Amino acid sequence: MSHMTSTSARTAARPLAYAQWMSAADEERTRLLRLLAGLTDDQWLAPTDCDGWSVRDIVAHLAGAAASTATLRELVRQARLGRRLGTKGDLVDRMNEVQVRERGALSPAELTADLALQARRGLAARRRLPAALRALPLPFGPPLGTRPLGYLMGRIYTRDAWMHRIDVARATGAPLELTSGHDGALVEDVVAEWAATHGAACELTLTGVAGGTWRSVEGAATRPLRMDSVEFARTVSGRAQGDGLLAQGVPF
Repeated sequence: MSHMTSTSARTAARPLAYAQWMSAADEERTRLLRLLAGLTDDQWLAPTDCDGWSVRDIVAHLAGAAASTATLRELVRQARLGRRLGTKGDLVDRMNEVQVRERGALSPAELTADLALQARRGLAARRRLPAALRALPLPFGPPLGTRPLGYLMGRIYTRDAWMHRIDVARATGAPLELTSGHDGALVEDVVAEWAATHGAACELTLTGVAGGTWRSVEGAATRPLRMDSVEFARTVSGRAQGDGLLAQGVPF
């Protein structure tokens, strides 16, 4: 992967491969657990950028989502329960609600232990997925459409956990651990998908430890965009409002 740190050598952003996603998921699990270990009971109740969710709700969702990747049986069970919740939102939203509800009585310590266990089991299962199975096209419905299973198991689950770590840090005021190697690679993957989706000429400079400079549609004139790398991710994830090309969302 070529993460750009020099504004004199601009190139297109490149996405991560599946094995890189698994390494990133492992590191993300470690960083999230480290962040949670330093929170007070009051911080667990803090509201987040996710509508209606506190920090504890985010952790409950992440534990449940990880559990759904560990076994097909658990994924089917959550989907079945999600369908019973009615028609509000899409199935993924309703599965998220199942995950949060089922862990509503757990203490912060119990939630953290559950997340640690389910994340370990889920990551092991995701790593074992053979390439042929990862290539299986699945109809996710709008806005994802049909995507390979590996897109969900690699990119989306890892990206979701990363963005929720940002949510927790913002909600609690806790320090957000960022490095160019880990977070910079995740940001570049977001940039790559964003650029491929909008298809327009763009020179994007993202500042901060996780930033870089990239150009899409070589040779075409365009107004350069410049912003903080984390704010860029928050914007294209729908947590902050953007205009122009920044109104183009990316799945998280």
